[in-house]
Amino acid sequence: MPLRASPSPQLRRRLRTRPGWLGRGDLRQRDLVSRSRRAVRWLQPGLVVKRWVVTSGLGLLIALVGAAVWADLQPIYWTLSGIQWLLKNITTVLPREVTGPLVLAIGAALIWLGQSRSFGTIQQALAPDKDTLLVDALAAQGRLNRGPSIVAIGGGTGLSTLLSGLKRYSSNLTAIVTVADDGGSSGVLRRELGVQPPGDIRNCLAALAREEPLLTRLFQYRFQAGGGLEGHSFGNLFLSALTAITGSLEAAITASSRVLAVQGQVVPATNVDVRLWAELENGERIEGESRIGHAPSPIVRLGCLPERPPALPRAIEAIAHADLIVLGPGSLYTSLFPNLLVPELVEAIARSKAPRLYICNLMTQPGETDGLDVEGHLRAIEAQLASIGVEQRLFPAVLAQEDLPASPLLHHYRQQGAEPVICDSRRLRRLGYSVMQAPLQGGRPTATLRHDPRSLALAVMRFYKQQRSSQLPQGTGRAPQ
Repeated sequence: MPLRASPSPQLRRRLRTRPGWLGRGDLRQRDLVSRSRRAVRWLQPGLVVKRWVVTSGLGLLIALVGAAVWADLQPIYWTLSGIQWLLKNITTVLPREVTGPLVLAIGAALIWLGQSRSFGTIQQALAPDKDTLLVDALAAQGRLNRGPSIVAIGGGTGLSTLLSGLKRYSSNLTAIVTVADDGGSSGVLRRELGVQPPGDIRNCLAALAREEPLLTRLFQYRFQAGGGLEGHSFGNLFLSALTAITGSLEAAITASSRVLAVQGQVVPATNVDVRLWAELENGERIEGESRIGHAPSPIVRLGCLPERPPALPRAIEAIAHADLIVLGPGSLYTSLFPNLLVPELVEAIARSKAPRLYICNLMTQPGETDGLDVEGHLRAIEAQLASIGVEQRLFPAVLAQEDLPASPLLHHYRQQGAEPVICDSRRLRRLGYSVMQAPLQGGRPTATLRHDPRSLALAVMRFYKQQRSSQLPQGTGRAPQ
């Protein structure tokens, strides 16, 4: 029988240090050491907190002594034998009725000084804006943390507009973004570097950023000149470089989210390099997102290569725990449908019990949705889902713009071939849809007819609260505000 040599001391030490070979006692010891190190870090200089905590503690002690002197509590004197002589001499110089309140006031002043400076230091870290009080910042953050878990699916400027408004109501936001773009800066980087297009993801990161506005502007900055740089945005180059360093776009987004202090998370619809194709009514088949957006004939069906791309686990998990799922706004065929070509995303949406809302565009898009009203948009969504074998109505509720008044801006859009998307709410309700209309373009005059972030987010939250109210059992009252 062959003899089995015992491990060398070096090998035993190496095995003990490998995580897979740690026993429960070793893990508890390592956790205890880690906690001790974190506690010791509070003793490092420069935090500007310890001195004011000590000041507050000293003030509390002096205040207690003052109260004891004022109340003539003799047992307190005996326990403080070290300063008994001092207390007796103070009370002989000044009467107890004066000494007690005086010492108590000094202690209270020290407590106030220590606490105010401590909170001031914390405010500089959590709420650096001088106009923002710490209590307001903490209350706002608590309200955002208690906000609903919202999953927004789409791409383009429509999704980033929605996110910039929703971040005022919740920090539990997940943006699932299409990665089918092949035009502009994203298309150039996709062809030359072999990375997934970062443009729509960059817009969503910037929309959810809580960092300094200057850093967000830097992320969105687009070079106007320079050989090879013209037309590229800094954020696109940044994400492409991080993708090469980290090995995946998902890891690059996570790193960028930390830099920008993103409120929520941004997740690509898939980690596969997909390319769109479309079948047109005239029988022609075209490829590429940039060409589909200017199709010469109405689009009949949309697909992608490779077929059935996989979804990221984070996207599936976010949908499973969502309180509300929103599709749009955005270009119907080039921003919204690419996400619905990921079967696992569609299956997760179908399994979800959360309310599901489709946000329709304000205007039609020439070459993509010519002549479509709100019902036409919804029928196109159902037809696209049916083409991949999904017969269930995934988005039974729709949010649409109220009738737009006549204006020079509207006339300008009509000259460009765009028309307002008409909403026949009565017919949609007869078809079984839940319809909500609101002034989504906002009340202020603008140079473009686009969704206003605040107005759009307000309408979405109103829809969510209505759904919550309808789901509450009788007698439980209204939904939380």
